[in-house]
Amino acid sequence: MYIELRHLRSLRAIHQAGGLARAAEMLNMTQSALSHQVAGLEDQAGMELFVRRSKPMRLSAAGQRMLRAAERILPEIAALEEEFRALRSGKTGRLHIAIQCHACFDWLFPVLELFRHAWPEVDVDIRAGLAFEPFPALAREEVDLVISSNPEPLPGVVAQPLFDYAPTFVASAQNPLAAKAMIAAEDLRDQTLITYPVGRDKLDVFTDLLTPARVEPAAHRHVELTAVILMLVGSNRGVAVLPDWVIREVRANADYVTRPLAPGNVTRRLYACLREEDAARPHMAHFLKLGRSEPLKFQRG
Repeated sequence: MYIELRHLRSLRAIHQAGGLARAAEMLNMTQSALSHQVAGLEDQAGMELFVRRSKPMRLSAAGQRMLRAAERILPEIAALEEEFRALRSGKTGRLHIAIQCHACFDWLFPVLELFRHAWPEVDVDIRAGLAFEPFPALAREEVDLVISSNPEPLPGVVAQPLFDYAPTFVASAQNPLAAKAMIAAEDLRDQTLITYPVGRDKLDVFTDLLTPARVEPAAHRHVELTAVILMLVGSNRGVAVLPDWVIREVRANADYVTRPLAPGNVTRRLYACLREEDAARPHMAHFLKLGRSEPLKFQRG
């Protein structure tokens, strides 16, 4: 038995209208076409769906069973159609984000708070791209956007620039390096370096400073939380190199000093990597706009 959605809609309309003529008007079709459709459906069922001798026209026992199916299925189909209309218009969707840096949480949460108010129907989630490979996950559509300073070239994936930032040295005001105007790789040779627990290829202090100069710090300590890193640095238990948006709160604190990295004007660029077909979606475009503008407030303190 082959039942189409139009059959269920016709059956429901006839039941609501009480006759073929009025139901045909409701469905914007001729009465003969509706009658032919019902006859074909009854042929498939092998039994009558309506008691035609009654006025108004009423459903048979078999027709009642089909009506119950129509009343269950048609609202689900209508809801699905509305969901797809919302997707096409950009009112709803999904924004599952993978990030490759601990420090990104500092500016990402305020951005998502603004985004949430503008797009309440978009499903938002964050996955730290540290325990899994975020770029293959992006290609498999397990996540929708990867925030990274080291985008991987993948077919069908575009890297949209967000903003530039300066990796900045931060130390206790009691540290001997506080007397220097600029920090070179050699300056860290006798220091305890505190970083997030990620690979060196994802740490600016190594990619931009230490690795090119082939310098190793005296000790390397891993710490999960930004606040704990800054607490340890303030206690002169080590030094750190952090993005400029992270150190905004300690710039005016007399316990700390911040210095640029040699040779000066060292900057990195943060990217939002996403699938090409998603780049033009309205909610995605709005997130990118917020991601370019809001972090500047953190950089300026």
